[in-house]
Amino acid sequence: MKERDIERKLVVETVRRRGVALKFVSPGCIGVPDRIVMLPDGKMGFVELKAPGKKPRPIQVRRIQQMRKMGFKVFVIDGVEQIGSVLDAIGE
Repeated sequence: MKERDIERKLVVETVRRRGVALKFVSPGCIGVPDRIVMLPDGKMGFVELKAPGKKPRPIQVRRIQQMRKMGFKVFVIDGVEQIGSVLDAIGE
């Protein structure tokens, strides 16, 4: 399975839960997560998507750590089986 396939399934499942999974592009700032996931009741999290078994690059790890230190929910998904639990955690 490719990263884009996992990403599509994340988007579909987010919409099924009445949310949106916006593509996150930040010109001039590298290493940001791939998607901003917004769910009902003001719940939000960031998701970095990877192909199965792949890990975030060092700059992505630093960006994820930075965002988490600021109190944001940030997740890395490398398999479709993780999508449900990530969306559950964002929705808490």
